[in-house]
Amino acid sequence: MQPKCCILKTKIPYQKIHPTSSTMLAPDMVDGLLSGSHCAIAGVSIKGLFALLVLTLLLPPGAMTSSKPITCHKTCLCASNIVSCSKMNLTGIPMALPRYTAVLDLSFNQISKLKAEWTPVKLSKLHSLLLSHNGLTFLSSEAFLYVTWLRYLDLSSNGLKILEEFIFEPLEHLEVLLLYNNHISQIDRTAFSGLNSLQKLYLSQNQVKRFPLELVKERNRLEKLTLLDVSTNRVKLLPIQELQVLPAWIKNGLYFHNNPLPCSCELYSMLARWHLLELSSATDFRDDHTCLLPGTQKEKVLTLELNKVHLNCSAVTIIGEEAYLEQVLNLGCDTRQRDVLKSWVLPGNVQVSSGNQSARVLGDGSLQIGPLTLEDSGVYTCYAVGDSLNETLYVTVEVHNTTQAGGHEGMKTAYTTLVGCLASAVMVLIYLYLTPCRCFCCSSQGLDKRALGDSLHSSTVSVSPTHEDTGPEGGGGGGAFDKPPFNRHVAFPDPKGLIEQNGRLSPCGEEEEEWQEEDRGKQGQRRKSDVESLSSVCSDTPIVV
Repeated sequence: MQPKCCILKTKIPYQKIHPTSSTMLAPDMVDGLLSGSHCAIAGVSIKGLFALLVLTLLLPPGAMTSSKPITCHKTCLCASNIVSCSKMNLTGIPMALPRYTAVLDLSFNQISKLKAEWTPVKLSKLHSLLLSHNGLTFLSSEAFLYVTWLRYLDLSSNGLKILEEFIFEPLEHLEVLLLYNNHISQIDRTAFSGLNSLQKLYLSQNQVKRFPLELVKERNRLEKLTLLDVSTNRVKLLPIQELQVLPAWIKNGLYFHNNPLPCSCELYSMLARWHLLELSSATDFRDDHTCLLPGTQKEKVLTLELNKVHLNCSAVTIIGEEAYLEQVLNLGCDTRQRDVLKSWVLPGNVQVSSGNQSARVLGDGSLQIGPLTLEDSGVYTCYAVGDSLNETLYVTVEVHNTTQAGGHEGMKTAYTTLVGCLASAVMVLIYLYLTPCRCFCCSSQGLDKRALGDSLHSSTVSVSPTHEDTGPEGGGGGGAFDKPPFNRHVAFPDPKGLIEQNGRLSPCGEEEEEWQEEDRGKQGQRRKSDVESLSSVCSDTPIVV
């Protein structure tokens, strides 16, 4: 019986197969060739083995695989999943990019615009895109829609001037963004919105005038941002109060040197404190932190030397915590790294244990101590262990020998005393200027109009009642008009115009000899009264009754 493979072999005459032919084979011809190869393997036919070799050469590339492979552009170099098109004088991005591209280097070319259709297909494996040194001046708002898995984007050393709103929003996985050495002068407040994974942002060597506080401010900041470089720009004003309250792990990577900042003691105090805490942003660029002195010359000086000559700012020292008896105090361990393991040691090298009721470590790594006693004063040590750095921080606590409530009671006492003084002053004013109605206001008294004719001097200057004397010498009329009501006012009478004082010649004026001779025979007691009257009238001190 003839083998089946030999029967199939006879269906494809050998003479009809030519090695250089590009004609597609029919299915029955392919079956015949495969059957021939089976016979060759079995040793029945050698012609079948040759037919299999010819079939391999004639089949198109896509016939043996399910998808058509995409080769690199002829001007680029490929190494595994890295595509390098650097320094190729390209004016546009090559279209035929492999889908498996993970790193795409297009630096040092002449690509001036990054359009929305620069890649027609999604490059879901692309995590690094390099476009530096291209003269890039335009970024489409849809330029990153097909590369949403980017983690590293280099747009440095280009000609970008404006960062429009939500320009980087699709890049939710981006970790590093390089924008230094451009001409950026305007940054929309929403330009970096959506970059929830961003860790490092380089904006140095631009023309930025406004410090992007929204990137680091509480409730608005990018949660994972640990480095913000705005050095060598045109920033003239720093939000010093807001920057001082930031965590140390943000301040450690906040670079703002080489900006035209005006010199002030507030700027010096902030930077000096950062330097004492050994923050990298202050220590690494100590000689680059400069400011401009007031005046027309705008002299540039080192910020950390303002306390020596220029502004005579007060020296900065690390101040510990002050507390009171029975108070509960939280001590923070403000480290230069985020998410580190923290442990505390109490004064006297005592470890914090779970059995200690007066001290316990909270979830954020801070130490809570209290109610405080005098024995709680001392130095508390925080040990922070991180992946790249270990830190040791010291916090000095001084407990005052008083309670905080006692201080409030002192304030209350002072407040009560002040209120009492004000009330007394009001009562005195009421007594002086708001006295009851005079007797001449009452219709039942029937005062003589002559009672209102008392001289100004007798009603405002005299200490005694106006009509004290009776008889012809005193000039009084006696009766009910001898004691008019007091007039409690202050007056400064003119000594030269003072003619009479209680019916006598003014003692401050010129005394006539007749009055002196007549008065020598009077009573000694009257003489004494005149002396007292003289001292009271001629005094420069106003009389208040």
